[in-house]
Amino acid sequence: MKSMQNLLIAAALGLASCAVVAASTPEKPVRIAAPFEIKGSDPALSGDILLRMDVVETLVEVNERGEPVAALAQRWQVSDDGLRWQFHLRDGVHFHDGSLLDAVAVVKSLNTARGKAGLLDKTPIADISGAGQLVTITLREPFTPLLSVLAESRSQILALASWDAQGNITRIIGSGPFTLTSFQPPQSLTVARFADYWGEKPAIAAASYLATGRAETRALLAESGDADYVFNLDAASRQRLARKASLHIPAIPVPRTLMLKLNLADPLLAELPVREAISMAIDRNALAQAVLRYPGAASQLFPPNMAEWHNPALTPLHYQPQQAAQLLQSAGWQRGADGVLTRNGQRFSLTLLTYPDRPELPLMAMVIQQQLRQVGIDVRINATNASEIPAQHHNNRLQLALFARNFALTPDPTGTLLQDYGTHGGDWGAMNWHAAGFDAALHTLTQSTDGAARAGARSVITRALQQELPVIPLAWYQQSAAVNSQLQGVKLDPFERHFGLRQMHWGEP
Repeated sequence: MKSMQNLLIAAALGLASCAVVAASTPEKPVRIAAPFEIKGSDPALSGDILLRMDVVETLVEVNERGEPVAALAQRWQVSDDGLRWQFHLRDGVHFHDGSLLDAVAVVKSLNTARGKAGLLDKTPIADISGAGQLVTITLREPFTPLLSVLAESRSQILALASWDAQGNITRIIGSGPFTLTSFQPPQSLTVARFADYWGEKPAIAAASYLATGRAETRALLAESGDADYVFNLDAASRQRLARKASLHIPAIPVPRTLMLKLNLADPLLAELPVREAISMAIDRNALAQAVLRYPGAASQLFPPNMAEWHNPALTPLHYQPQQAAQLLQSAGWQRGADGVLTRNGQRFSLTLLTYPDRPELPLMAMVIQQQLRQVGIDVRINATNASEIPAQHHNNRLQLALFARNFALTPDPTGTLLQDYGTHGGDWGAMNWHAAGFDAALHTLTQSTDGAARAGARSVITRALQQELPVIPLAWYQQSAAVNSQLQGVKLDPFERHFGLRQMHWGEP
């Protein structure tokens, strides 16, 4: 007998038992559960979910090596000075309302994205124009990551009927292989195969998505068979679910890093030796083995699978608790009667923000709390909504934040770095930190096509992040899912752009 919680979840997914039994296996909907809340119809807020569910598309896609490939733009060309990009749109592409893809829809979509916080608004675009099937993007200065930015989810292309008379997006009319059949933010949506899709038609007829923040609930959905594809599992659930014959548990390393963000304007964190001490006081190997249960300890920010960005010349970050204690003592901190450090009458006490959407984060926060207590730093944990981290970044109240950052939001991480580590920092990057030469190195990466110059810029960036620690890397990420064994063709996306619906098919029951 199902618990009331299971019945409510099944109802939210539209998974009445009779409907599932009645459906033949090829037509059976794929039921997906993941932690990502649907924040509304605006692509600036929920574009990633719409792209993952193959409802919307971008001008440019990405292959398994992170290289740009044709999507809604069949081909493109760039002028010799790098300032004029022309994109030739595919002919015969229908949006879900039957209208045809043309330059007018693309220009409207991209200009809307430019007007909101994201990556396009940080791109030096002077003008986007077009007619017929040709779109022209004119830049104020060369910007080599443009294709990567155009592949990002917030650069999705919508039909003109998506906007109302006031210019607000009120409907989501994409061109992907699946069309929305219901949309109920913040929790759920359903999709059905789009008969007029321009590309290869998917085998799956329909799918549903449920935003499920609690890892225990997601694991229960997989274990009970109430979901077919459960994304982002905690370590304990992975081990338990791997023993079920009805499930398989794929896992891959992804370019995502678990890290601590520090407010360098906070008097407790402004001094570099203190940040170094915090880094040295954290036993990353123990943390990864105890919480993640795989050897993912991060010796630097960028993981080895980001070959161009992983810098083997850097001195690795290590667990050195005795040296951490010495650095803190040299900075004037002394143990109080309760073991907590004090200086000039002030206790070394910090609040650490994190969120439970990624199940490992609250557990990691507890381990970090214990490890920093060993060197005399008192940490209070506030496990709250993820949105609280950018909110406290902007009001300058944040001290420490623990989160996971995906460096493949665009295939070229330069776009993510511009967003996180530019002059004014970013919600999921630096806070009140600016290194000499850092902006110039980022500028080189956005303008130069010279291999040696780009390599030198990457070295400047990785060294600055390693030496000054505006963020403290803790672990490199491995993504996992629990998948119904009858669901075939499932392959995790290393760039976390798609759930892979268009490749899935049902096997024999």
